[in-house]
Amino acid sequence: MNTLIHPKLALSVLAFVATGAWAADGATGRGCIELKTVAETEVESVDAQGQRTTKLVPAGKVVPGTLVVWTVTAANVCDKPADKVQIDNPIPAQMSYVADSAIGAGADISFSTDGRQFADPAALQVRDEAGNSRPARSSDYTHIRWSLRNPIGPGQVAMARYRAALK
Repeated sequence: MNTLIHPKLALSVLAFVATGAWAADGATGRGCIELKTVAETEVESVDAQGQRTTKLVPAGKVVPGTLVVWTVTAANVCDKPADKVQIDNPIPAQMSYVADSAIGAGADISFSTDGRQFADPAALQVRDEAGNSRPARSSDYTHIRWSLRNPIGPGQVAMARYRAALK
């Protein structure tokens, strides 16, 4: 479920959105991965010596054009490694994915324009108004998938991140 609402002038961003992950403890069949998604914006400050620093702060009011940094953490809450973890994250409908911004150490990243079929960006196609197929643009993406190449050990956390702009 998407927690963003898009009024014309401003948007209050809640810190969590629903995401999905697949990993289960083979013995019990219960899910081993707990997900948390946080929305933040970058704020630049200058110290007394004139040094500029940028830090992430919780997103509050977000107006059209604002870049939001979405961070997804996946924590293994079981006592065995979680293998073949996939994290599927919907891009909020009121937001446009920023090209080449998805990161995740040790993960293969793919995208979807419909939430069902995932592929590398070069392989994604969409239909225009006339019904003709064209290459998908980053603004066409609706979901991101991180497929972790390595297991997440007990008590360990994996992190993924991307940027999106409010339309």
